[in-house]
Amino acid sequence: MNFKAFKQAGHWPTLLASFLYFDFSFMTWVTLGPLVVYIAAELHIPVAEKFTLVAIPVLAGAILRVPMGIFCDQFGAKITGSIAQLIVIAGIAYTWSFGLHSSLEVKLLGIILGLAGASFAVALPQAGRWYPPEYQGVVMGIAGAGNVGTVLDALFIPSIAEHFGWQNAIGTLLIPLIPTFLFYVVFSKEAPNSRNPVSLTRYKAIFSDPDSWWFMFFYSLTFGGFVGLANSLPLYFTIQYHVSGVTAGLMSAVVVTCGSVFRPIGGMVADRIGGIRTLSILFAIVSITYVAASFMPGGPAPTTVGADKVAGWGITELPGIAWGSVLLFSTGVLCLGMGNGAVFQLLPQRFRKEIGTMTGLVGCFGGIGGFFLAMALGTSKSVTGDFMTAFLFFALLVALGLWAVTGVKKRWRTTWGAVSGARI
Repeated sequence: MNFKAFKQAGHWPTLLASFLYFDFSFMTWVTLGPLVVYIAAELHIPVAEKFTLVAIPVLAGAILRVPMGIFCDQFGAKITGSIAQLIVIAGIAYTWSFGLHSSLEVKLLGIILGLAGASFAVALPQAGRWYPPEYQGVVMGIAGAGNVGTVLDALFIPSIAEHFGWQNAIGTLLIPLIPTFLFYVVFSKEAPNSRNPVSLTRYKAIFSDPDSWWFMFFYSLTFGGFVGLANSLPLYFTIQYHVSGVTAGLMSAVVVTCGSVFRPIGGMVADRIGGIRTLSILFAIVSITYVAASFMPGGPAPTTVGADKVAGWGITELPGIAWGSVLLFSTGVLCLGMGNGAVFQLLPQRFRKEIGTMTGLVGCFGGIGGFFLAMALGTSKSVTGDFMTAFLFFALLVALGLWAVTGVKKRWRTTWGAVSGARI
């Protein structure tokens, strides 16, 4: 790719602002993942409900992406994103000041965090509208690489909670959120091409178009798998391998780094070889990874534990099977991250005029996929005593996705793909 031409093709301050907005909003969205082990210990919340709590922000983010996408098309991405950021900042500040005293209050916080997750429906179309078709894969990959916020959560939030309490850990989110809001307000701009607000008639056409549903399904697998695992793995590692809260965060950070870093690479690969071929390869690998995860045995519990608030194995004491699990999930999440980039290499080619609305709809189903993955893991553990059923079920869904990609390949490449100006 010619980076000089790429820089001149669009508006890089908006791309950077979109990346930062999505990055720190995503970090805020998944905060309950590493923190729930600390909050649940203080509020005496049972294991099954822990997975429900980490799933609520995912579901709220999924649902809120639809109206956020509509507002972007109607009023503009900048004003929509600015208002959403202010609401999230207010919710975080309130929790830092007054705390949480029941599972209901944790759920209400989860809804506020969901609004941060809905930033996806703002940041991606705002950046994408500035760039021509041949750069959509890499642009959407860069803007969407805000998933790296998950890594920051997993790395630092558990340690802060361990030493200063989970309430102060939530308060530290204000440190990046406030400067990012100011940068976004000052430097981001709306693209010069006019927005295309979608009427109810057009909505009916979108929902009656089978391509809309295929994109929603594909993203429910790629992004749903990524965010579902990002939120659930800290709990999974503490239960399955008896690790401390800090160690679970570090293990999760290794895994989600792979998905975050490789999202733009997935977009670049899709630009080069086509999104369909890229998705086909990635779905095959992810399905195999889920099957392997379903048969991973648990690890031994330590005979003695330290004085940590959430005690267990330290990072230097992990049994080999725990490291094997980290490697396995890293492989799968890497492919899921690349799959996110591949889906958004294809989407703007098919729905360029409705990219805001379609980003909201596709993002909604991505979040719903993550919600069901987190819930499935909790249900599987409570009903069967292990996680096998949940992983096998999602392995089957991804295999179905591979079959679907193969089925639409010829039609997509010979219809809208033939005139898109990009590799399909």
